[in-house]
Amino acid sequence: MIAILEAHRAGLLARAHWARNIVSGVIVGVVALPLAMAFAIASGAKPEQGLYTAIVAGLLVSLFGGSRLQIAGPTGAFIVILAGITAEHGIEGLQIATLLAGVMLLLLGVARLGAIIKFIPDPVILGFTAGIAVVIWTGQWRDFFGLPAVSGEHFHEKLWHTLQVLPQAHPTTTALAMATLAIVVFAPRVSFLKRVPGPLLGLLFAAIVQALFHLDGVATIGSAFGGIPRGLPTFELPNITADRVIELIGPAFTIAMLGAIESLLSAVVADGMAGTRHDSNQELIGQGIANIAAPLFGGFAATGALARTATNVRNGGSSPLAGIVHAVTLVLVVLALAPLAVNIPLAALAAILFVVAWNMSEAFHVVRMVRRAPPADVVVLLVTFALTVFVDLVVAVNIGVIIATLHFLRRMASSVEVQQQTHQELSREFAHRGLTFPPGVLAFAVEGPFFFGAVENFERALASTRTDPEVLIIRLRWVPFIDITGLQTLEEVIRDLHKRKVRVMLTGANERVKGKLQRAGIGELIGPENLCENLEQALARLNAPATS
Repeated sequence: MIAILEAHRAGLLARAHWARNIVSGVIVGVVALPLAMAFAIASGAKPEQGLYTAIVAGLLVSLFGGSRLQIAGPTGAFIVILAGITAEHGIEGLQIATLLAGVMLLLLGVARLGAIIKFIPDPVILGFTAGIAVVIWTGQWRDFFGLPAVSGEHFHEKLWHTLQVLPQAHPTTTALAMATLAIVVFAPRVSFLKRVPGPLLGLLFAAIVQALFHLDGVATIGSAFGGIPRGLPTFELPNITADRVIELIGPAFTIAMLGAIESLLSAVVADGMAGTRHDSNQELIGQGIANIAAPLFGGFAATGALARTATNVRNGGSSPLAGIVHAVTLVLVVLALAPLAVNIPLAALAAILFVVAWNMSEAFHVVRMVRRAPPADVVVLLVTFALTVFVDLVVAVNIGVIIATLHFLRRMASSVEVQQQTHQELSREFAHRGLTFPPGVLAFAVEGPFFFGAVENFERALASTRTDPEVLIIRLRWVPFIDITGLQTLEEVIRDLHKRKVRVMLTGANERVKGKLQRAGIGELIGPENLCENLEQALARLNAPATS
């Protein structure tokens, strides 16, 4: 369901709801202003490109997304990935990768694969977001302290070189950055400033100080980028070639994967705050459309922005109208106030990103999970965190998910029980029905999914029988599903037992399992008389010759 149509059907676009959504949209637009520029610069783009991204993506996700509360735009989680792509492939390469990622997101949504993203374990998500936060934080030291450029391809090399040049910090830049950081953190705690976003207050303070005193040696948007042009971007198609597509398909997949994860997490948080329910597939479609369009109008990758979405909910936003107003607010800023951006110090934007990195890290949540979670989950979190920081985000998520999956399979396999049932147990179970349990018959009950991880338990249990019975009954009543490995193992066991002149009977299989047994030829292998609806029917067939 497209969120704006759902909001219309629910009457949320009626005039009575305009005021609070317009107010919320303006507030979110003001919050997005410094963040969009900061994220753009940290990603290797120009500050205005961050604004263009917030405008285009914010508008399209509000119109075509699956959450009526979602606010989209450039986000901190993308910084590490986008900066690497820009450094290697240039800004046009980043835009091509974004466009390709948009197509991937669109296809994911059309294929209705939105729910799959929800299966990424929480330790993996917490690990890579905390890792990204560390990389963002250390990556902003240069602008925060006014340091010279540092070299190094990997995180540890850049960090080491940054520490070496740290004594060369520019005192004025550092003082301005510290003052901005203090305002961003503490100003919202002052009663009469609560309604004004901290990042905006910090940005205005730093820009006004620089405009009044022209502090020597302080880098600004004007000195680094020549300012922000007044006006809206024009449509421009990147130079897309087959070679460029092949070259950028990997980075595009990374953008799509992270964009899907972050946008759906943001939508889930919004649902929890407002009691709504989003459509994950439609949300991916909306994000896909936004990421296809943004690079065509000077922007780059965007996704659902958790902090701005939460701000929208807290300020009364209830429909996509708030997201649309947020985009319009940024348009008015670009048209009317762009020339004033020349005095914004890069140190102030770095201070804002310090706060963003801290919020992203969820440090208290990480510490609590490390202290309280099972050891396997702690390992997954720490491995994902370390790989994100020192290797690569995609490698980190892949390895984290693989470790978590293997651990889950091990626990699933250990929970599958294959137990031999004694004559006394079965005789008591069926005594009231007048059935007897013949001698020379063994029964095994399989409890749990009969999949490749549980095969060893099954084989070990059958091997524990010292002598061959005349009849072996395998009860499948408590088996919810069986996979191809389970089917092949079962077939091998049956053939081996047949060679030893042991009759095999299968009982209690549900329709799904029974269908797989028939398609695999196991029903034909044991004979239709040995595939029984339940154990009672199997015992009746075994007792029939003796009572006839």
